[in-house]
Amino acid sequence: MFHSPRRLCSALLQRDAPGLRRLPAPGLRRPLSPPAAVPRPASPRLLAAASAASGAARSCSRTACSMGTGTSRLYSALAKTLNSSAASQHPEYLVSPDPEHLEPIDPKELLEECRAVLHTRPPRFQRDFVDLRTDCPSTHPPIRVMQWNILAQALGEGKDNFVQCPVEALKWEERKCLILEEILAYQPDILCLQEVDHYFDTFQPLLSRLGYQGTFFPKPWSPCLDVEHNNGPDGCALFFLQNRFKLVNSANIRLTAMTLKTNQVAIAQTLECKESGRQFCIAVTHLKARTGWERFRSAQGCDLLQNLQNITQGAKIPLIVCGDFNAEPTEEVYKHFASSSLNLNSAYKLLSADGQSEPPYTTWKIRTSGECRHTLDYIWYSKHALNVPRFLLIEEQKAGRGGSRL
Repeated sequence: MFHSPRRLCSALLQRDAPGLRRLPAPGLRRPLSPPAAVPRPASPRLLAAASAASGAARSCSRTACSMGTGTSRLYSALAKTLNSSAASQHPEYLVSPDPEHLEPIDPKELLEECRAVLHTRPPRFQRDFVDLRTDCPSTHPPIRVMQWNILAQALGEGKDNFVQCPVEALKWEERKCLILEEILAYQPDILCLQEVDHYFDTFQPLLSRLGYQGTFFPKPWSPCLDVEHNNGPDGCALFFLQNRFKLVNSANIRLTAMTLKTNQVAIAQTLECKESGRQFCIAVTHLKARTGWERFRSAQGCDLLQNLQNITQGAKIPLIVCGDFNAEPTEEVYKHFASSSLNLNSAYKLLSADGQSEPPYTTWKIRTSGECRHTLDYIWYSKHALNVPRFLLIEEQKAGRGGSRL
């Protein structure tokens, strides 16, 4: 049985939102950090949904397919790549410019194009949403939020040593279609990604043509830059549908630890729902990895919480935080978020029988050092203002279906 790195978390959100401000309105790396749905405020309720996306590489021994054909209408969209210096041409890494000059892409057509590229691979693994009981029904549809560490391409091929993953399953020509297929299949309203190193040549140009507005903030010293033939630094990316939300405020945060600036970053944006005029804050982050850095992660988490405290005006604005925290629930950084004055709850706990336990693991990978499974990824939400009505339950795929797909 093959395993690619695998992140397994899923959730969905919804809840009463008395604190929401109503404005005058006319409106694979490691898979499994699922698409989360967030609230769509219009009444005094905000509905949110979170679900984790599935993996970014199907394990299979066949050779990778070519990227479509020259006669495909979308071939240029999928196959076109920018020079690896693209990121260096955008040192500010601010919100992407308005893409109105670009021709829109029909998501169904792009999905079919991806599937044509993947036609020799096993079929996409189907996962079902799990409905949770909620005491706060809403007449407004939820906002679906997808959280996913997609595995930086340079690391997947050059540094992470996924020894039991077929080499062809790690090639970008195929992985980008696998990642896009998951995004298109779940159609998130908000997309939070970590380890993005193909922002300018893949995600920004394609997702902008699907109606998303994106922001990218790279790590100052990305390990991707140590890999030969890299595509620039990896970092966090945040996308939202422009027909549903208006950007009110955006902050790129370089996290500090013990007064020192670190290599980890976060993006926090205040969005306004166009339908209701209500606002909420969405944040994405990726904390320091590896054992031995627990105190460092704790300090980074405290810095992020302080920044979010200011951005949300002391929790007056509802908040959703998505991220790869690289921290087990026993770590201090987890406890800081669970006990914060921002009144946050971890969405994934709602899947447990007592509502207090995190999933047994959200990442599963096999490297030269062996197999490991850990709970490292989370979606935190303002429990006083949001509810989680649905989860995307992600279960391990068995070998009989051609290996695990991440």
